[in-house]
Amino acid sequence: MASKFGLAGGIPERRVRPIWDAVDSRQYKSALKLCTALLAKHPTSPYALALKALTLERMGKPDEALSVCLEAKELLYSNNIFHFDDLTLSTLQIVFQRLERLDLATSCYEYACTKYPNNLELMMGLFNCYVREYSYVKQQQTALRMYKTVGEERFLLWAVCSIQLQAYFSSGGEKLLAFAEALLKKHISSHSLHEPEALSLYVSILEQQAKYDAALEVLSGDLGSLMGREEDKLRLQGRLLTQACNYVAASEIYQKVLESCPDDWESFLHYLGCLLERDVKLPKPTTGEHTCSSCSVDSNKTSLSEEVVESRLASALLFVQKLQKNDSSDSVRGPHLANIEIERQHCLSGNSTKFMEALVNYFHRFGHLSCSSSDVEIYLHMLSGDEITELLDTISRSFDASSVSVKALGLTITTFKVQELLGTLLSKSTTDLQRIAKGMVETFYKNLPLSRDLDPQESMHGEELLSMASNILVQLFWRTRNLGYLLEAVLVLEFGLTVRKHVWQYKITLVHLYSYLGALPLAHRWYVSLEVKNILLESVSHHILPQMLSSPCLQQTASLVKDYLRFMDDHLKESADLTCLAYRHRTYSKSVLENVNHGGGLVDLSSEDNMKHLTFNENLEARPWWTPTTSVNFLSEPIDESSTPARFRAKVCKHKSTEKDGPKMRDAERKCLVPRLVYLSMHGCVSSLRETEPNGSVSDITVGEMKTLLEKYARTIGYSMDDALSMILGISSGKKSMKDFAPDIVSWMSFAVFINAMNLWSNESVIPRTDPSSPSSWEIVDSLVKICIEEHLTDANRILTCPGNKIPLLVQMVTEPISWHLIIIQSCMRVVAPQGKKKKKSGPSLRPNMPQLQGIQRSVQCLIETLRSVQKWLSDQMSPEEQGLDILMSYLQGTGDEGPGQTFRVLEEKPAAHASELGDRIAQSLEAWSSTGVVRRIVGAEHEVLAEFKKMVDSKLKLLMSESASLSSVLH
Repeated sequence: MASKFGLAGGIPERRVRPIWDAVDSRQYKSALKLCTALLAKHPTSPYALALKALTLERMGKPDEALSVCLEAKELLYSNNIFHFDDLTLSTLQIVFQRLERLDLATSCYEYACTKYPNNLELMMGLFNCYVREYSYVKQQQTALRMYKTVGEERFLLWAVCSIQLQAYFSSGGEKLLAFAEALLKKHISSHSLHEPEALSLYVSILEQQAKYDAALEVLSGDLGSLMGREEDKLRLQGRLLTQACNYVAASEIYQKVLESCPDDWESFLHYLGCLLERDVKLPKPTTGEHTCSSCSVDSNKTSLSEEVVESRLASALLFVQKLQKNDSSDSVRGPHLANIEIERQHCLSGNSTKFMEALVNYFHRFGHLSCSSSDVEIYLHMLSGDEITELLDTISRSFDASSVSVKALGLTITTFKVQELLGTLLSKSTTDLQRIAKGMVETFYKNLPLSRDLDPQESMHGEELLSMASNILVQLFWRTRNLGYLLEAVLVLEFGLTVRKHVWQYKITLVHLYSYLGALPLAHRWYVSLEVKNILLESVSHHILPQMLSSPCLQQTASLVKDYLRFMDDHLKESADLTCLAYRHRTYSKSVLENVNHGGGLVDLSSEDNMKHLTFNENLEARPWWTPTTSVNFLSEPIDESSTPARFRAKVCKHKSTEKDGPKMRDAERKCLVPRLVYLSMHGCVSSLRETEPNGSVSDITVGEMKTLLEKYARTIGYSMDDALSMILGISSGKKSMKDFAPDIVSWMSFAVFINAMNLWSNESVIPRTDPSSPSSWEIVDSLVKICIEEHLTDANRILTCPGNKIPLLVQMVTEPISWHLIIIQSCMRVVAPQGKKKKKSGPSLRPNMPQLQGIQRSVQCLIETLRSVQKWLSDQMSPEEQGLDILMSYLQGTGDEGPGQTFRVLEEKPAAHASELGDRIAQSLEAWSSTGVVRRIVGAEHEVLAEFKKMVDSKLKLLMSESASLSSVLH
């Protein structure tokens, strides 16, 4: 900012420089004093007022800042201003943007451009305003005006890019793109093009219109020289030739690319796809859907005969072997992977016996690299059980596992990784799994000296071993339900983070393990240590946010949500600024809530069209194997001993591929409805307590909206309105089982609460009463709340020794349906017994509806009794820390060869015995290692969760006791 100096509004630079310096250094009080002094000498200067507004906004005084900005705007519009410069306008624009009033900034620039129509700086400022408002048509018009004024290429490209954006986001794209092409052709004929980005933009315009031959002609001509790298030009030509179905020419182009860049795997797939005239499956962006770690050529779609296919595969193999000979380094893996893909194509045709040989050769060459197993994962899944065994034996015989070297360690890890990827560990016995997990930890420790001289920021050799050992221990817990294995899984990762604290894979797994154990404060601590920022807030927060939202840790949860919302708000504000930057730096290829209104805005989000476009931008690939999605946790299900590795992989893939259409989508839709339902419930129920107003005095529109929303709500839990009402009546009367509510018990309880609210003020009873003895809607909710809470308190065992316990569900019951019910009760009580207001001396008195008040009183009493039972249960759970520590440590004290404790003993014994071999840094870090300390933190974290939940219950009980006292005074 401080660089924007000169005469602005007739003010010398020396008078405004100190103000900018003070703002830049955050000395806002000093800046304000300087602004006041400046305005004393220049009271009618819009620039001086703009500086004051900027300072006020930075001081957190938005209303005052807006008032000063409007004053400056009025001065600009007056006829007394002779200095109408961009500096004043850009300063005002900064303030208006931060105040979320872009419309005012735009109007200032529009007025200025009307007054000075040929001023380029002002037109550029106006163009940027339209960019920030995503007004593509006005962007185009302004850019063309600048182009006609000065004839610069960049302004034409701004216009073309604006037209391209219109084509993306509006109808009539073909005509728009043709117009953009015509503009570029006219400019090229007279001035040519001078920037690489200009060429890319021109080619993209032609490509979007399927004018591939024209685009190829441009690249082959003089303009093609604008491409900085020949390989980039060749890749673009190859793509265009493929789209034009000229596969022979395209394969020749891709062959040239590979000769220059042999490790370009994507280009090889294009090359092979063009040779075989088949579609190419390229890597997909990481989404909630299942994606393979590799990609390959589609083997089903080709018009070529078998003889031609075999001939072209042989040609490809010769070419790949040539590439292998030309580069013998371990850094180029592409040609060797290409050999496997070619043999796979042979194999699918039934004409190859060398597929296995190609895989073995690849592992012999690159098996020591950490990426080798993931490179060939898609190919490993094609092997039979006998072939897998043969491959593992071949790899194991190729090195001495007892030696301490980086290469031997790498091959050992690869052997384990292949077993993990293929799921062969699922079929191992419990004894074998214990031995393998213990061996992994011992191998990690044995090879620690290899990392003694590494920088703390560098990855240690063998880090993956602890992750795999932890996964096996979790599998042992799933199989045996012995808590000791789960504790060992935690200890292994905590040990790894003691050695090196920067391993994000350990931290993410610990987030999930601690969440499952009920130690959410520890899960939150490790998540915070990941320092998740910017776009990662959207793709990584799923590891912790769902668990926190159903926890009593309100402060930490609020912090997570605020960070995410701030990122989204900033993105909406800043994405337009980034587009402005793209225009300014001529990188055109990169240019591509309001208030909820009492819940109305969120209801709009739940519309069918909006839900179709809803995406979950979560990177699920980093999640542990036992929780492939946010709504699935295999540890909460019984293990299927008969499941094969292939069936388990298919199950995981199914969960990932149906994530968007599954419970998560329905849950998002349902949550969009809740704020509006709460508002309507509060708004409508108060009239039912006034006998001077007839029942149903709330407008028919409100009643109709409530009914429509409840019908939609019922559909999100899989029922029609009538069937959902029948279900609620059945559960509350004991005729149906609570299992019928699973897994949406909280949603069912909330539905009952909203039905009761609507029943209070609807003309027609939503829940018909067949006779006077039939329960009222108040009594139905009371019964439902009592049954749901009591049943879960009965089922809930001691949370210290029962991971995956019922605490999250109980918290949700208290924070959602019970809270909605309490809000409705409080709304009614504000009408019956308003606090802090004196009764009017004249006018008709409003007599309360006594039957309804009695129903409210019974409901309040029921909630008090129910929450007291939760309060007592929580108190019983909160045992002394030392007692809890002894209980958990007892699960790790096994001394035999069976059961948990073997890996724990390795962690306890090895560090003390071999500290001298590890180097000073690692040895010093291990001095802080304490298994007991880790277990003690788990006990403390679980106790903290219980204490926070109890605090929440105590608060609601206090409110209910107050309402009970108010009701007693009204009824008596």
